[in-house]
Amino acid sequence: MGMEWQPAPAQQRKAAVGSGGSALKLMIFVTLAGLALRLLAGPAAYLLPLDAAPEEAARIVAAPGRGIPGDGATPPSETNTSMLTGSGPLIAPADKKEGSPGESCNLFHGEWVPHSSGPAYTNASCRFIESPQNCLTNGRPDTYYLYWRWKPYGCDMPLFDGKKFLDGMRGKHWALIGDSILRNHVQSLLCLVSKVEDATEVYHDDTFKSRRWHFPSHNFTVSLIWAPFLVKAKIFEDDDGVSTADLQLHLDVLETNWTSQWESFDYVVISTGQWFFKTAVYWENGAEIGCHSCQNKNLKEMSPEYSFRKALSAAFRFITSSPHKPVVFYRTWTPSHFENGEWFSGGTCNRTSPFKPGEAGDRVSDNKMWRIEREEFHKAVANEGPNDGAGRLRLLDTFELSLLRPDGHSGPYRTYHPYKKGRTAKVQNDCLHWCLPGPIDAWNDIILQMLAKD
Repeated sequence: MGMEWQPAPAQQRKAAVGSGGSALKLMIFVTLAGLALRLLAGPAAYLLPLDAAPEEAARIVAAPGRGIPGDGATPPSETNTSMLTGSGPLIAPADKKEGSPGESCNLFHGEWVPHSSGPAYTNASCRFIESPQNCLTNGRPDTYYLYWRWKPYGCDMPLFDGKKFLDGMRGKHWALIGDSILRNHVQSLLCLVSKVEDATEVYHDDTFKSRRWHFPSHNFTVSLIWAPFLVKAKIFEDDDGVSTADLQLHLDVLETNWTSQWESFDYVVISTGQWFFKTAVYWENGAEIGCHSCQNKNLKEMSPEYSFRKALSAAFRFITSSPHKPVVFYRTWTPSHFENGEWFSGGTCNRTSPFKPGEAGDRVSDNKMWRIEREEFHKAVANEGPNDGAGRLRLLDTFELSLLRPDGHSGPYRTYHPYKKGRTAKVQNDCLHWCLPGPIDAWNDIILQMLAKD
């Protein structure tokens, strides 16, 4: 993903022509000069602009004195980009041309590049950021993670235009269906569009996990629907992940809280993910068929990959067979970035800049789940008939751009000032959900570009 190229030092170029004046040296110079001109003038030498960040942007987002010099206190700029992205300038691949996203541009394959303007909103300007994602209010000291934007290879990614989005969604109903990452996502969407019109909450369930907002001037509705497995599940754990009994997962029965409302939706973002790694008992046809990591030795041990595929297959079968055909974005797997342990064993995520290509490691489990959902998605697309809403099921493949952002999570700053009693305090880290503003805002940038292709 991307290349780095270090121009030859000026002194070396002078030495090539300075002594002797021989025909051989002249010929070498002409050859090198011609090669250099081709590199500089050809499409492979497109350099991404790296402008210095205005000081005001940092002041708006981070309270004075919050930054720690040398630990992400200063936004990426032309003067410090080499420290973040390598010694040479960033160059787009040779076979790509820059421009607006089009049919030939893969919106999901690219890299994170410095973005001097910073985020579209701040922790002070948006009231929809929930406490576990409000990293700056909770005391996160570094702000580097706010000054990056997603850059697909071969095209530019315009930032989210709230007015354009709302104008196109008059009278429409959006639903985001899934787990807490969808709750994270909807906060980002509300923050981005509230710059144009503020939303009014019109519904929430007892736990506030399912909610609905309305934008009266545009008659636009956004629903968040809690369905972490998409299929029917009996869950016995609290908000800190502490369970009192094993999950009971019915792999062939969908949650009715989203299927019963299906006909009211015009656009849907749907996904599932990390919950499938939890201890669970699996049910099919009303009977227990096995379990994952449970203590009942009478049940067959089964893999989370099995339950994940079965749940996706059931969900896609419903979507493609339903006579109601909203536009459906299936959002792919969201990787976690715990290091030195997991969420329950002291894992942390302390990085302050994106991964470079190859730094994320093998990610065997993540890649396995990512492959399963893409396989099930493409099966579902193949089942769409030509007169059956074909083309309305779309893949929102955020896996790569999310994998490259280990710096964007709440980490210890899921709670208010976690180190107020000292840096040695034992603190629970969140290396799955995203700080707001943060990398997840790019998901909405991409959705708007996917809509623009219609």
